[in-house]
Amino acid sequence: MAAPARTVQIKGRILYVTEDETLLASQLEGTDLAWDPSQPLVSNISTDELTPGWVCYYYDETLARYCLVGLRGGKVARDAIRGGGFGVIVSGLSKGCGSSRETAPYSELKSGVQLVIAKSIEKIYKQNAQNIGLLTSTDFGLLERIQRGEAIPMEEFTRGLDPISASIVEHGGLFAYNRARLAGETTPPAITTAPRPMTLCEKILAAHVITDAKSGTVGVPAVKPGDAFFARTDVRFSHEYVTPMAESLFVAEMGKDATVTEPESVWAFRDHLTFLDLVMPKAHRDMGLKEQAEKLATVQEDFTKRQGVKLYGEVHRDGKLVGSEAICHNKVIEEIALPGQLVCGTDSHTCMAGALGCFAFGVGSTDMANAWYTKDVRVTVPETVRFDLRGAMRSGVCAKDVMLHILSQPFFKGSEGIGKVLEFGGEAVHRMPLDERATLTNMAVEAGGFTGIIEADEVVVDYLVKQRGLDAAEVRKTIVRADPGATYLATFEIDLAAVEPMVATPGDPRNGVPLRSLEQAGGTSDVAIDIAYGGSCTGGKKTDMDMYASVLADAVKKGKRVAPGVHLYIQFGSQDIRRYAEQKGYLDVFAKAGAELVDPSCGACIKAGPGVSDQPGQVTVSAINRNFPGRSGPGKVYLASPLVVAASAIAGKIASPEQI
Repeated sequence: MAAPARTVQIKGRILYVTEDETLLASQLEGTDLAWDPSQPLVSNISTDELTPGWVCYYYDETLARYCLVGLRGGKVARDAIRGGGFGVIVSGLSKGCGSSRETAPYSELKSGVQLVIAKSIEKIYKQNAQNIGLLTSTDFGLLERIQRGEAIPMEEFTRGLDPISASIVEHGGLFAYNRARLAGETTPPAITTAPRPMTLCEKILAAHVITDAKSGTVGVPAVKPGDAFFARTDVRFSHEYVTPMAESLFVAEMGKDATVTEPESVWAFRDHLTFLDLVMPKAHRDMGLKEQAEKLATVQEDFTKRQGVKLYGEVHRDGKLVGSEAICHNKVIEEIALPGQLVCGTDSHTCMAGALGCFAFGVGSTDMANAWYTKDVRVTVPETVRFDLRGAMRSGVCAKDVMLHILSQPFFKGSEGIGKVLEFGGEAVHRMPLDERATLTNMAVEAGGFTGIIEADEVVVDYLVKQRGLDAAEVRKTIVRADPGATYLATFEIDLAAVEPMVATPGDPRNGVPLRSLEQAGGTSDVAIDIAYGGSCTGGKKTDMDMYASVLADAVKKGKRVAPGVHLYIQFGSQDIRRYAEQKGYLDVFAKAGAELVDPSCGACIKAGPGVSDQPGQVTVSAINRNFPGRSGPGKVYLASPLVVAASAIAGKIASPEQI
């Protein structure tokens, strides 16, 4: 096997993704720009902008045709990147935020791009880029060297990386690295960290370090931030948006007869595109995307049958298809994950399961294809940021407000949260029901975080006993607790009594402002809405249903219902949650208030179901977790709590329950 190259020649043009859309358009038309540090670059380019949801119906080199077509401003057309001869793409802060979709960097790579340079690069996007051989850097000094035609030493792209990540970059991707590892040409470093007080995540990771792959031996005395290794997973899952791409990689690398190792610890979900047919625009149908999207479910179902993997599929009621069994993240909490486990899934919101006290995080297609075969996933121990929540929330405030408040802080707006663990603790957290904790951990990824986690306690024990019929004593044995004296990168104390009802203005979940200041943020005292959406893994839990029902029941008592011209959608995170709402009498309350009920699916959150906008002028207030441009349609999306979503539907404008 050939040794890794020591230098790389970056060929092609350099595309600067400038805030000035005229300059961007001129580059796409053939004009080359010189590097100008004073020229503002677009920040927070999400994976939704790199490959919008509909582009992800493809999972081959077709993706190259649609690279960056979702970029705000609409200047990038089909084939613009591939046909432009670009070898480098340059942007601002937080490149690749949002979804864990590997289609995003893959579309760049297959467009001919060799290198992505940005002021900061999100953790999952960066790891996906490494896995497929797309180089990344935050060193803008490389630009002049590239323009001079200089061969760049590979060490420029591995500096600061852990040994495994550096070796993967040097070998051109994860599969090439693994081939070299199996051939004995490279070896992961042994973990030799001396015993030390560890954080919650560090303790879980230490217990999952693979020390002997042949014997399956796991566990070391301690790990510290920066330690890199392959860790043994307890749970691996994927959904129909990603399973087909992962399977194609799996077969290409392992062979057509390769089998999934221990399929009993692997799950698949049909949850993202269940309602796509209801909202797909004619233009996309004319492109053949309906048939292309349907293939995703077919390929996944065939894969699960051949491999003996459990598939949570679709549900029929009264002889009709009504939706999915569950959104994957809700079902992982309901039936699958346990405290102390290591959980990986092909979705950035896998971190939601951290509410159970497990280490749960999102991965891309290549990582999952590798994990199906090895049961392993590569991990670099992250630093942990601790949030101590104290005091009591005022009336009208819930965990969603707390998280929008946290995300709005300079630490996260400045990209300092990228790749960090967000550990939530304090007496206020342990007073929260599990569903509210899950809101916190779910949205850790919106901070650029590796994951979010909360130490399990009796609330978790009681939940698992009642939900799954587990033995309480056995559950308690799985609980992992941080050591006294553990080291944290930073600790933030938050007085919940000071947190107000919040909204995140359109464009980014980090755009949080107090609801009362919306006038200053939006330039108008009233933000009229067209759509109010209550659902998704974040906003479709049982406690969320309690909140929607409390506001709507009060409105109905006052003779009010959903405002004329407004559509209120309430979508359940799982069939179990729907049954809960039915038993509580909420379905009747929702109907009387004028809400439209939707069975489980990711739906509008992924622009694939009722609740999406179809016009740029439409305004949505939503309980989902992210509002990147184009995420839920062409309109503007404000993020808010279930309480504010329900109240806004009644008021016809963004409002708190007190205002109706």
